[in-house]
Amino acid sequence: MRVLITAGPTREHLDPVRYLTNGSSGKMGYALATAAVRRGWEVDLVSGPVELNAPAGVDLVQVISAQDMFEACASRFGACDVFVAVAAVADFRPKYRADQKQTKLETDSTLELEPTVDILKTLGGRRRNGQLIVGFAAETHDLDAKAPAKLIAKGCDWIVANDVSGRDVGMESDANAVTLWNRGGRAGSKGPAPKHDIAEWLWNQLMDDQL
Repeated sequence: MRVLITAGPTREHLDPVRYLTNGSSGKMGYALATAAVRRGWEVDLVSGPVELNAPAGVDLVQVISAQDMFEACASRFGACDVFVAVAAVADFRPKYRADQKQTKLETDSTLELEPTVDILKTLGGRRRNGQLIVGFAAETHDLDAKAPAKLIAKGCDWIVANDVSGRDVGMESDANAVTLWNRGGRAGSKGPAPKHDIAEWLWNQLMDDQL
């Protein structure tokens, strides 16, 4: 079994110093990678900038931007049996990037943005028979509506919804609370619990369905 996992945030630079990003710690993706290695699987982990050590046994690829992450995943996607898109990829990037740090006087007060590549949807459209596609939906509200809608829109087999509106669970926390959906509807929930426990539970649910 070969697994491709994305983790962490992306950084979309305005200039060499400043950038747009989010609060993803990468902990959920790294926990899933660690749990996959324990099962004896081959794991490619494509990670945005995080303050975490690489899990033993994974092939870690460190990236910065959404485009970097897409290119790293695209070159590995064809070989994977399971693709799990955990990373909190920026939806937009600055339309123009300066080559040098800009001063306040040089910076326009209006920031023009353009969409980044939709990694999950794009790679899902390239899937071969037998590949399993799992997405994550980090939301602050309406999870029961947004998660199944994202599953369909992105072409996933499964979507993992997690509420990131509080401090006790979510992006920067060591704990998480998730709800799992497939094309048949809501399939279960877990947490609040440590992210490594969530990871083990998720793999059990996903793989039981494949057997």
